[in-house]
Amino acid sequence: MRRILLAAYLLALTGCTASADLKQALQVTDVVTGWYDAGVVDGKNKLVPSITFRLRNTSTADVDAAALNIVFKFVDDGQEQDSIFVQRVPLKDGQTDAVTVRSQTGFTGDPPQSRADMLKHTAFRDIEALIFVRQSSNQWIELHRVRLERQLLTR
Repeated sequence: MRRILLAAYLLALTGCTASADLKQALQVTDVVTGWYDAGVVDGKNKLVPSITFRLRNTSTADVDAAALNIVFKFVDDGQEQDSIFVQRVPLKDGQTDAVTVRSQTGFTGDPPQSRADMLKHTAFRDIEALIFVRQSSNQWIELHRVRLERQLLTR
């Protein structure tokens, strides 16, 4: 009976420490944020939040892939604007290719207002991106948080 309890305890500890190790193992690099020009939708100019980054394994831990959840939140009140789930991002040679995540929802403006002018409008609300990561069925870990720059992205 003791062996079974010890095995269950060690298994539980392994599950808990894997999450902590993942936070220490992965680093977010090459971050570019801004507002992607999504074109004209229903006769209005549309901008959506966008973040591009890489994950780098900075440890000796064996991390070959991770799941991501990118949460876009309004800076002023913390309300969630959108969240995007990326099921699997492979790490090759210790890092990922560039990962670009864009919301489907954003801000619209009536033409002839330019998209650059939309970023300066008094009703425009700033957004931050939170990058959560996990492996298999472990808990989500907040890995990085960044406020989106008010810059127009066309690619």
